[in-house]
Amino acid sequence: MNHPDTLPSLVYADKDGNITDFPELGMCGMANRDHYRPELSELIPLPHGSELFTLPGRLPIGWEKQASQPVLLDRDPFSPDHVLQAVAAFIAPAHTSVYSSSYQTLPDAPTLPLFAYTAVGWHKGQFWVAAFRSDRDKRQDADQYDQADVIDRTRRMLKQCSDNRLVQHLGKCCLTYGCPAARNYFLRRWEAPLPTSPSCNARCLGCISLQESGCCPATQDRIKFVPTPKEICEMAVPHLDNAENPIVSFGQGCEGEPLLQADVIEEAIKKIRSKTAKGTVNLNSNASLPGKIAKLAKSGLDSLRVSLNSAQAEYYSRYYRPKNYYFSDVLQSIDRMKDAGGFVSLNYFILPGFSDSEPEFDALCTLIRNHSPDLIQLRNLNMDPEWYLDTLNLPEKTHAFGIRQWHHLLQIEFPRLRFGYFNPQVNPQHISDRTYQS
Repeated sequence: MNHPDTLPSLVYADKDGNITDFPELGMCGMANRDHYRPELSELIPLPHGSELFTLPGRLPIGWEKQASQPVLLDRDPFSPDHVLQAVAAFIAPAHTSVYSSSYQTLPDAPTLPLFAYTAVGWHKGQFWVAAFRSDRDKRQDADQYDQADVIDRTRRMLKQCSDNRLVQHLGKCCLTYGCPAARNYFLRRWEAPLPTSPSCNARCLGCISLQESGCCPATQDRIKFVPTPKEICEMAVPHLDNAENPIVSFGQGCEGEPLLQADVIEEAIKKIRSKTAKGTVNLNSNASLPGKIAKLAKSGLDSLRVSLNSAQAEYYSRYYRPKNYYFSDVLQSIDRMKDAGGFVSLNYFILPGFSDSEPEFDALCTLIRNHSPDLIQLRNLNMDPEWYLDTLNLPEKTHAFGIRQWHHLLQIEFPRLRFGYFNPQVNPQHISDRTYQS
């Protein structure tokens, strides 16, 4: 693994977003509002396909190497009269953050948009981030596609499927929002999305398709219709029959909760499986309705991915703000899917300082022992870290292991548990030699 030979420099930006490094201070990471010097082994080159963000209303914090402590940079050392801003990396898919960007928020600073904010520094002509690759699968890597080819294929398929509303919706997701799943559908490979639900039974703080007025804006539009089983089948079957390592997934960022359309999904799965046995049919869900999960598993659902920000009911409820269901329903849904012989992943939102805290680790271990999920997908929480921590009301001095140590401890405690980032191909009739494990 490629790591730096010394701590990278702090980077910051001016008001116009121009990024400068400051070698007098090293880069610094943040976890539950505390500031840390990253270990060199926790740093990797900025992955291809990542983006750099400036953080308005937030002053950068660097690491003073001689004093071995965090230091606030409150003015531009080269232009003292200039406004300066902290900088963070939004790392490419299949990578998991070890530390958030380190900063101090000024009064009246705006809420950050719904992205993840990883610590970043500069050394020997390149940016470095506090992160690790958590899945070797390349299905969303930026070097796996040519944008001109994506545009051409998408437009051609939109013309061919002009009467299919679901395909038309995904065309917008691909061409307007750059959705990786929609892009791979039009490239006829890997995992394809099947959004179905305009409504939801949770009010997630970090929902990327619907936000309350006055909050940070949603990053994409939510689907406005319920596709018919016929529309779903017309899209899914050719993908499962012809794509490389094919997966089709209900439950996407551009929709609400798919279980609210369980009857439509059940009929669609039956139609799909009447035409092809290939590939994996997956459901990404909040798993709020155990009875619906059981029916879908019986109809042919292969795998279930359950979204979780926390294994503690208190913190789960503060983030998801569920309507007419409880955390116990989520656990029961996992059991229903496992009882039916299905595969279960936890789509586990990672925020350094909370996810690796000792109480959360203990709660997650209890969940794993009692409910036996097959895989944990290490997904970075896309949300302003301070907004999240304020909402959860997590005690500031909660002991945390550090994300890499937390990951290591879980691997020791549960040697058969898989870790990754993406939904795996689990249908034995179409398993390839490709590995999806970390």
